[in-house]
Amino acid sequence: MKISGYDPFFADSLFSAMLTRSNGLEGLANAALQRGIDAYVQKDYERAVADFKRAVGLGRGSAFAADAAQFLAMAYLALDDRENAVKAYRSGIQIDPYRDDLRVKLGNLYFADKNYEEAAGQYAEAVRVNPTAPNRYALGQALIELGRYAEAEAQYNEIQRISPQEAGGYLGMGLLLRRKGEHTAAILQFERALALDGSLHEARLQIGFSRADLGEIGEATEMARNLERLGQDGLAATLKDYIYRVDPPRMVLALSGSTFPFPMGRGTPVIALGSYLAQPNASKTLSIQIAFNKQMDRAAIENPANWRIGRAAGEGPGQAYNFGLPVPATEVTLSPLPTAVTWDDKNLTATVYFTVTQNASANGTIDPAHIEFRFFGKDRYGLTMNPRYNQFTGFRGVY
Repeated sequence: MKISGYDPFFADSLFSAMLTRSNGLEGLANAALQRGIDAYVQKDYERAVADFKRAVGLGRGSAFAADAAQFLAMAYLALDDRENAVKAYRSGIQIDPYRDDLRVKLGNLYFADKNYEEAAGQYAEAVRVNPTAPNRYALGQALIELGRYAEAEAQYNEIQRISPQEAGGYLGMGLLLRRKGEHTAAILQFERALALDGSLHEARLQIGFSRADLGEIGEATEMARNLERLGQDGLAATLKDYIYRVDPPRMVLALSGSTFPFPMGRGTPVIALGSYLAQPNASKTLSIQIAFNKQMDRAAIENPANWRIGRAAGEGPGQAYNFGLPVPATEVTLSPLPTAVTWDDKNLTATVYFTVTQNASANGTIDPAHIEFRFFGKDRYGLTMNPRYNQFTGFRGVY
C-alpha cells in the first residue's frame, strides 16, 4: 500500500546524501584535528587553535569532537589564554556530558585560580558521573578550601572505605586534619599513605609541615634532609622555606665587634669601658651586636621599646648579677631602654646602643657579664621570639 505523498526512493536518497555529507564533514574534522596536533607538537599554538576550532565545529557529532575541544583548551593554555581555555573545556563537556576527565581538568583550572566554588561544582559532577577515588580526592580538596570540612571528610572516608589500598584517601584526610590544626592525627594519616605508596613524596612533605607546625623543628629538618636523599630537591627546598618561616626567631650570639665588653666580670671599673668615663658623671654610648637566626621585622627590632636592658636575675649558679652577692654602693645602673637600635639585613644583626654614666665619685663599678639584653619583638613573618632564646648575657650566652 502506497502512502500518499511518500516516496521511498526519495527518502532513501536523502538519507544517503545526509550520511555522505556527515562522513565528509567528519573526514574534514579529522584532518583538521591531525593538523592541529602537528601544529601543537611544533609549538605553533595559534595555528593549533585555528585547526582545533575547525575540528570542533565540523565534527561536533563525531566521536572525537570532545577530544578536539580538550586539545583546543590545551592550546589556549599554552598561549596563556585561560578564559578561552575554560570555554573550550565547557564546549567539550557540552558535547559529551559524561567526560568526567574534562570536568576535572576544568575544575583544576578553577582551583588554580582560587575559584573554589566553581572547582567544587565541576569535581562534584565528575564524582556523579564517575565516582572514582581520584575524582573524590579532587572534590575533597576544593571542599577543604571552602571550609566545608565535614563534606570533605565524607569524601575521604568513602575513598578509604571503597579503596582501602588507595593512598590518596589517607593523604587527603591528612591534609584535612592539618588544615583543622590536628597535626598529630594528620601525621598518622600521612604515614598510612606512605605505607601504601612509598613513592608518595607529597606525604613526606606534609609530615615535615606538620612537624614544623608542632614546633618539632629538628624532626622537620630531618625530613627535609630525607627528601634531599631521595632526590626530591624541590620538595626539600619548599619544606626548608616553610620551616624558616614558622620557626620562631632566636638570638644566636653576641659578636666580638661590640664596643661593650660583655665578657668582663663583676667589679669592673666603669673607667675600663672608656677613658672618658674617668670624669665624674661622664657618659659614654656603647653598643652590643646581637645576631639572630632569621630576618626580623625592621620596625620591630629598631623600636627601643621592644628591648630591655638590666641586671640578670638568674637562679642558677653564678647566673645572677654580681654572682648573687650584695651589690656595692659604687655600682652604676643602666637605663632599661636602649638609646637606639639598628638592623643589618645582610648579616641578620641588631646593634643595640645604650649609655653608661659614671657616678659622681668617678669610682663606679659594673658587672658587664651579667647585663641582660632582652628582645620582645617579631620577625618578618609576624612570629614572636622563641622565649628560650630571646635574651643574652655575657655569662650565659643566649637563653
